[in-house]
Amino acid sequence: MHGVTEYLAEGSRVGIRHYTHEDGAEFVARARESKALHQPWLFPPANATAYASYAGRLIEDPTKAGFLVCERDGGGIAGFININNIVEGAFQCGALGYGAFAHAAGRRLMGEGLDLVVRYAFGGLGLHRLEINVQPDNAASIALARRCGFRLEGFSPEFLFIDGAWRDHERWAITADMIRT
Repeated sequence: MHGVTEYLAEGSRVGIRHYTHEDGAEFVARARESKALHQPWLFPPANATAYASYAGRLIEDPTKAGFLVCERDGGGIAGFININNIVEGAFQCGALGYGAFAHAAGRRLMGEGLDLVVRYAFGGLGLHRLEINVQPDNAASIALARRCGFRLEGFSPEFLFIDGAWRDHERWAITADMIRT
């Protein structure tokens, strides 16, 4: 847990901030507690070495932006949202990946966090478009994308290699002009 935290953006219940190396112990503990919730969709780092590598990429790689969704009451990490494959120039787009931790699941904290990340991406990062690729059976992730205003744009067979196989995905997206004011 963090004492006084400066967030990049804040909502009524959560704030978003970048990853730090010091978040490793809490992140790994939350990931381990959440294994049943995440799999077979998601495999966040579950040990210190894996977290150090994962966080390092999100901190150092300019084509990535990682955000921790933290409860404003106490600062605990509720989940994470990463923007990967950021492309600038004429595209101004990034691909979102996210996961709630088990203690926060079902409390709508990630919806508030995703709204904050989307607004930050379109403002501070200057992006125009964000995409989410979701396996069709991942009802919770699809519901989150829908609640946050993303539109279904299509279906991609054998799109990503996850858990030992090429998995089909639905493509969801939002553009800066779709943001609710």
